[in-house]
Amino acid sequence: MTTTMRAWRSLAPGLDGLALDTIAPPEPGPHELLVRVEAAALNFADLLMADDRYQVRPQRPFTMGQELAGTVVAAGSGATFAPGLRVAGKVETGAFADYAVLRQDLAMAVPDGLSAATAAALPIVYTTALVALTESTVVTPGERVLVTAAAGGVGLAAVEIAHHLGAFVIAAAGGADKCALARSHGADAAIDYRSDNLGEAVARLTEGRGVDVIVDAVGGEAKDLLRLLAWGGRWLITGFAGGAIPQIPANRLLLRRLSAIGVYFHPDHDGAMLARVGDRLSRLAAAGAVSPHVGATHAFEALPDALVALRDRATTGKVILRVADA
Repeated sequence: MTTTMRAWRSLAPGLDGLALDTIAPPEPGPHELLVRVEAAALNFADLLMADDRYQVRPQRPFTMGQELAGTVVAAGSGATFAPGLRVAGKVETGAFADYAVLRQDLAMAVPDGLSAATAAALPIVYTTALVALTESTVVTPGERVLVTAAAGGVGLAAVEIAHHLGAFVIAAAGGADKCALARSHGADAAIDYRSDNLGEAVARLTEGRGVDVIVDAVGGEAKDLLRLLAWGGRWLITGFAGGAIPQIPANRLLLRRLSAIGVYFHPDHDGAMLARVGDRLSRLAAAGAVSPHVGATHAFEALPDALVALRDRATTGKVILRVADA
């Protein structure tokens, strides 16, 4: 075991505060795994955390990164995953490094034949999509599901999961290429909101009825989204990538029996659910029922450039950082 490792550290707020440093590897505690990281995935939450705008605010300096795939090299007391097992999972911080500590209850076994880059694209966005569509609510065959930002990480995962559940999936994305990407991942219809009015397009596609479920990672004007829902519809809120937190008019929920549901999970509160979802995700991946889109792969040293591309919405699907050869 090496005595030092590379790690991208946040030394001050903002992307300018990132530095590639050499530090000692972490040590696994009880029920934790020490993982040799082979690939790590970027998330919008990384940008928020770097800017001190995320709900989790680690004390600096800290190692960036929340999603990884690699190989177990050591296990803490009580952990049952043996060294040599390939895993993927979510960490609070620490993924953008040669080694990271991963809680076993947040780890999923990586199926044979799945690359580290593809595996790293699974834990956060697909867990979010499964929690949204099978736990926060239960989507049934034939329901109409609208996915905003459908060419992004959570968006494409939601498109695939909703399609797998038998829904009629409508993808909303900016640009013909992103709409085509969403269709290739299972969307039955796609709306380019840059050239088409979203409300009018949804009305056409649903014969004026509206959609049963909206999976929304963008935020913005709440009343505009609520108008798209059918009677008794559910608005699943997964994030605010657009920057504006919606102010929800409760009277609109009341008069049409609508639901606004926050999609969030925490390992300390949702252990049983996350274990259930992780097992389901591993089985879906093994069966080829989900196919993450890796929009770009960057060298480990190029993390700042990768984060800038993510910030500027110059990416599709998941952005992956190559950390080590598998």
